Amino acid sequence: MTQIVVDTGPLVAFLNKRDRHHAWVREVLGTVEPPLVTCESVLSEACFLVRDLPGGPDTVLELVSRGIVQVSFSLADELDDVRRLMKKYQNVPMAIADACLVRMTELERDSAVLTVDGDFRVYRRNRRQVVPTIMPS
Repeated sequence: MTQIVVDTGPLVAFLNKRDRHHAWVREVLGTVEPPLVTCESVLSEACFLVRDLPGGPDTVLELVSRGIVQVSFSLADELDDVRRLMKKYQNVPMAIADACLVRMTELERDSAVLTVDGDFRVYRRNRRQVVPTIMPS
């Protein structure tokens, strides 16, 4: 079974009915088994971006509380590799959340990033491999 690594955009789109990717994310999420995995940086970004929605940040944290989203990454343990990725893609530029997600796919070979961020078409894992993604066409 492929591990789904979730990025900020799909979390925000799932919670915001006005987001242009809302219907697409709901459709995709209907086909995958929880838990989705992510990093704390993604949760921080998502909480910030939904701060004006009713229940906003608490709804993001509720996804974690209910086990739908699971934090399964330790930045402290992976700091050197995250820094390597951010330096390699500094011209994009690569956010810390994106670097953590790419690193997560390096650690779990059978994984794909659920994202709406086209930068994941540029990023490579293990230096040369395309990062598997699930994204709108």
